[in-house]
Amino acid sequence: MRLGIFMMPVHPPARSFTETLAEDEAKALYADKLGFDEMWLGEHFSASSEPIPSPLMFMASLLPRTKNLKFGTGVICLPNHDPAIVAAEVAQFDHMSRGRFMLGIGPGGLLSDFELFGNADRGVRARKTMESIAIIQCIWSQDPPYDFPGEFRTVRLKDAIIPGLGIGTMPKPFQKSGPPVTMSVSSRDSPTARVAGQQGWGILSGDNMPANAVATHWQPYSKACIDTGRPPLGENWRVARNIMVAPSDAEARDRVFSEQGSNRYFYTYMREVLSRVGILSVMKPDPNMPDDAATVDVITEGCVLYGSPQTMLDKLVAFRDEVGPFGTLLMTGLDWSGPNAAWERDSMRLLAQDVMPKFRQHAMTQAAE
Repeated sequence: MRLGIFMMPVHPPARSFTETLAEDEAKALYADKLGFDEMWLGEHFSASSEPIPSPLMFMASLLPRTKNLKFGTGVICLPNHDPAIVAAEVAQFDHMSRGRFMLGIGPGGLLSDFELFGNADRGVRARKTMESIAIIQCIWSQDPPYDFPGEFRTVRLKDAIIPGLGIGTMPKPFQKSGPPVTMSVSSRDSPTARVAGQQGWGILSGDNMPANAVATHWQPYSKACIDTGRPPLGENWRVARNIMVAPSDAEARDRVFSEQGSNRYFYTYMREVLSRVGILSVMKPDPNMPDDAATVDVITEGCVLYGSPQTMLDKLVAFRDEVGPFGTLLMTGLDWSGPNAAWERDSMRLLAQDVMPKFRQHAMTQAAE
């Protein structure tokens, strides 16, 4: 059972980009100091509330200052990119990190990015994603010449090749079979889980869903793995959760539901975003409940794990029993405005030092049985 941090990130849109970048950097460095195993970072081009256009650039700045963290893109939205550029840049980062890299991919989830890049059609985005990763992996698997015809992008390099000088040769990753690939799963009964299982990739379940929605991911994923002759491994499943650990249950609840709290801002923001695009049901504890009944408090109660260290351990055990055998818990990195920096640092420390050793022991005991 590994522990990671997942940053979309989400900040109040009026905050300075300079300040939020520095803050997210501080979160990553603190996670590394506490012994977190992984950091995953989102990609968005057109939202000052979720402002990371280049997760690879951000993570590269952290490589010489971290020793525990492996880095993952959560995710590179492949329809927005030329696959040849992604193949080369990811290969470079994999070498810079000496293999401390996991490639998270997906079709994207931000409406303004869809418009910006001309990717409004959901079916087209899905096909672009699969075409792009196929081209990327083909580039990594062979030497020139390259000739990969596609529906949306044809990558061809056949004539301008001078083998003795290395001209025409694209870089291959540090990891011999390429970095492990993971797909984001962000809705109830998502077909993405099945696709990832068929391809032999991992899945990352998002933090905007209640436990009963996350529980719909393992069965189609594991079945697809088995159907293609691969054992379904919990170590390839990551689950992101908003988590608040405090010295007492009462303090944890107060921090989660405080009007100043980042969880309050996070779920107010996400409720508004998903309502506007007609998919608020993703966050509802009961997908059939009326929208007006799915208040921020109701959504927060359904999506956040909070409590004292002992209560958090009990909740994590119950959560994993309900949703399935995930191998990595990803704590959502929230905004640190006002009192939240102190609250979140406290929560990260208590989770890493007081809760995770016992949760790992529980998971090992279950696996042995």
